Amino acid sequence: MNDWFTTNQIDKETFIISEYRHWEETHCYLLNGSERSLLIDTGLGICDINEQVIKMTDKPIVAVATHIHWDHIGGHKFFPDFYAHKNELNWLSGEFPLTLEQIKGMVVDRCDLPEGYDVNRYEFFQGKPKKVLDDNEIIDIGDRFVQIVHTPGHSPGHMCFLERERGYLFTGDLVYKDTLFAYFPSTDPEAYLNSLERVSALPVKQVFPAHHTLNIKPEILVQMRDVFRQLRDEGKLHHGSGTYDYGDWSVWL
Repeated sequence: MNDWFTTNQIDKETFIISEYRHWEETHCYLLNGSERSLLIDTGLGICDINEQVIKMTDKPIVAVATHIHWDHIGGHKFFPDFYAHKNELNWLSGEFPLTLEQIKGMVVDRCDLPEGYDVNRYEFFQGKPKKVLDDNEIIDIGDRFVQIVHTPGHSPGHMCFLERERGYLFTGDLVYKDTLFAYFPSTDPEAYLNSLERVSALPVKQVFPAHHTLNIKPEILVQMRDVFRQLRDEGKLHHGSGTYDYGDWSVWL
């Protein structure tokens, strides 16, 4: 299981921990401050992400998730000090809209599982956060300040994380290159557009998505906003309207 994670470095204090053997190629991000470390998303939970994290920091670790989906909170079980957005607390206490069997199916879908791994042992993380987050809150990890940007659309409590000083925006499932999912009953296409309007106006120098290629330029924020605007103007920004392809990314409504 030692090859489940791939690690890369953004700068001296910021790291990427990736799960390339799952079809969605999930990326988690470790931000080291002078007092604490912040882990944005914890992956699928198939292998222990903490074994990677402790190689990169000796500080106390706070875990947050862009949203409460299995591929973003699977490793939360290794981090008792975790924060969550107020709009998804019910998903952490038994009210997630998919069954465990459905989640297990998505975990194994096109996934190169570690040898000997038993998916029947997979659990959907449940728990009570140490802190409940709201829009515009600042997480201070010591000489680094990370702003909560509430960006519903993909999910009700979805958050992006903005570090203004460095121009970093961690976009979760709101923005990445591949198929954006806005068709689930728990998604909201109109809210998705509003969130793209918001992030496209932020002072962003680098975009760090939760899935697939890391080669993303800030211009994609405006491009996606404009596409969603066009879909709205054409009366297509609603569930069931179809899948729309824009080259290296698409949106499924």
